[in-house]
Amino acid sequence: MFELDETLARDSIVLGSFPLSLLLLSRDAHYPWFILVPRREGVREVVDLSDVDQQQLFAESTVLSRLLIEVYCADKLNVAALGNMVPQLHIHHIVRYRNDPAWPRPVWGALPPGFEEDAVLKNKAEKLLDQLGAGFVRA
Repeated sequence: MFELDETLARDSIVLGSFPLSLLLLSRDAHYPWFILVPRREGVREVVDLSDVDQQQLFAESTVLSRLLIEVYCADKLNVAALGNMVPQLHIHHIVRYRNDPAWPRPVWGALPPGFEEDAVLKNKAEKLLDQLGAGFVRA
């Protein structure tokens, strides 16, 4: 049975779900930082997913990416699956701006995380959530 990794659960809030993946919002206040987590037990790498699930993950990531760029007027969108600290497959979608605290470097380790309250985070995500479409179900 699928369970969200405890680190992801602690460091983010669940906004809802696509057909395959949970959509999380990182509590890190420095960046609009969203995370897709396929709801499949024991999956560590994209190649561990079935071909159908890989296609679905790519489709969900594409929908999310397009909207993040538009809604947040991103200068750049960083999309990555590292898994060095959390082995459960999860795909980061981080909105970047030329004036953000880490630009142009990667966000990891640039600053200590500044955590925001759930209500503040959900408010920041509201405009995005309204546009995710019929395949998305809010938490």
